[in-house]
Amino acid sequence: MFAERLKRTRKAAGLSLRALAETMGLSHGAIQKFEKGELVPNSTQLIQWAEATGFRLEYFFRPNTHELEGIEFRKRSKLPKSAIESIKADVLDQMERFLELESLFPESPVQAFQIPDSLPESISSWSDIEMLAENLRHIWELGMDPIRDLTETLENNGIKVLNLNNSDERFDGLCGYVNQTPVIVVSSLWPGDRQRFTMAHELGHILLEGRLADSIEEEKACNRFAGAFLAPARIVKSQLGTSRTRLEPRELLFLKRELGISMLTALFRAADLGIISAETQKSMFIQFSKRGWRTQEPEEYPAESPTLFNALVYRALGEELIGESKAAELFGIPVAQFHQARMLEDLNAAPSSHQ
Repeated sequence: MFAERLKRTRKAAGLSLRALAETMGLSHGAIQKFEKGELVPNSTQLIQWAEATGFRLEYFFRPNTHELEGIEFRKRSKLPKSAIESIKADVLDQMERFLELESLFPESPVQAFQIPDSLPESISSWSDIEMLAENLRHIWELGMDPIRDLTETLENNGIKVLNLNNSDERFDGLCGYVNQTPVIVVSSLWPGDRQRFTMAHELGHILLEGRLADSIEEEKACNRFAGAFLAPARIVKSQLGTSRTRLEPRELLFLKRELGISMLTALFRAADLGIISAETQKSMFIQFSKRGWRTQEPEEYPAESPTLFNALVYRALGEELIGESKAAELFGIPVAQFHQARMLEDLNAAPSSHQ
């Protein structure tokens, strides 16, 4: 378990055996033996290892080691192996802290995720996906109103949501399972509308797994689900009408503001619903490219942040299940910084679940 953590942190830092050995002033063989559990680093060597890889010392002594399973990356093919290893290690670090925190409560304070029994076993058309999205909204009691905080909605329904700081700019998001708990991860580098679409897309992977007919490509199906879940047909048609020969860009901006989707997503959604033709969509897409809106739209939608982990730490503290030292360890910050945040002495010092 300890040796596995050593190996995981080295890979997460993108260091070869030789590179880490040189940094620590050791032999390549010694690093290998540490990672195989044949040797145990002394306290000085462990501090060097932690500094070289960027992990806190307490990480190496956590009692349980978990695996990230069933991973689905968006744009995974563009990510180098070292970046993938770093992302996986960051996710596991956050999830291990999350699961440890939950275990401190006599009864779990978090609702367990369940895939609704009423979802269709087989999906063979785009209309099936539209119906699935509407069905889930009904089950989660969302109605057809805009989802103001998608992160909170997912957390309230048993899905762990994590933000990654300083992640590779080629990383959008991923979904997977840790200890049978579904987790959706998004990059903190992107604006809110892109984060929200990524979260909805990854939710699609979780719900559509094993249900799609061979004729439907999974990535396209998840995109269609994300659009239908965030922008229900009823809302989009009430705003744009049922049949149009052209759209004004500001109409798409209105939808962005109301639904928390990008203007480009609103454009594609209009085409999905048959409001505009494929030719109109293509023409406007070219217009988006010429104006640079495919990379940066005229107005940025605010980003969302997970709050459940933070809330549970303070709840555990309030119920005297943990003290300040453990709370600071869970946040991965010094005790003095946590005390400042706890006493509201410096609101800018408030800890984040993804530090």
